[in-house]
Amino acid sequence: MAINLQKGQTIDLRKNDRGESVYDLSQVTIGLGWDVRKQGGFFGRLFSNEPEYDLDAVAFLLDKNGKVANMGRTLQGHIGKQVVLYEGDVIYFNSMRHPSGHIWLTGDNRTGEGDGDDEQIIVKLDQLDQRYEKIVFVVSIYQGRANRQHFGMIENAFIRAVDARGKEITKYSLSGDSSMNGMCSMVFAEAYRHHGDWKFRAIGDPHTTDNFIDVLVPYTYK
Repeated sequence: MAINLQKGQTIDLRKNDRGESVYDLSQVTIGLGWDVRKQGGFFGRLFSNEPEYDLDAVAFLLDKNGKVANMGRTLQGHIGKQVVLYEGDVIYFNSMRHPSGHIWLTGDNRTGEGDGDDEQIIVKLDQLDQRYEKIVFVVSIYQGRANRQHFGMIENAFIRAVDARGKEITKYSLSGDSSMNGMCSMVFAEAYRHHGDWKFRAIGDPHTTDNFIDVLVPYTYK
């Protein structure tokens, strides 16, 4: 049975709640799900001009010093817009697959409607290069500050880990309350090596910025 985590709690990803090594970490799905809290009744929702919520899942791959060693490169995108961090150790919507092929982002759901995962990051933990000691999972609301959108308006948010056979290993749920008002990014959880295996820790650390690069800064070499 999957282990439901509380903030700050850590588990061994390979073991179940009885301490038995049962999970296959050759490919792990980190799933993110969320719903937007309904506002203003039926007619308020029907005629609302509020922009859709775009929550983006991001992963930072960290070295033994807890830093992102490869910041990728900058590309010249469409209509003069630059694409940063391309093919580096940050997995996000403009650089969805790591050069190693061992971790990638599946796509983007901008509504959060329906059951199940709204975004997924797939990682082959057993094949990940030894130089990567930790993976930090971050979620940001795209243009959240401009659109006055924040985690206080999000409910039924969760991050979960599912093994290669489709068995749910663990889940950490987080619903918005007044303490999340004005918070547009969240360090949701992290996976890290420990004595040759992988641990998973629920973090739930909110930030006011809606730009994941601001969250990334402390994890970079100055």
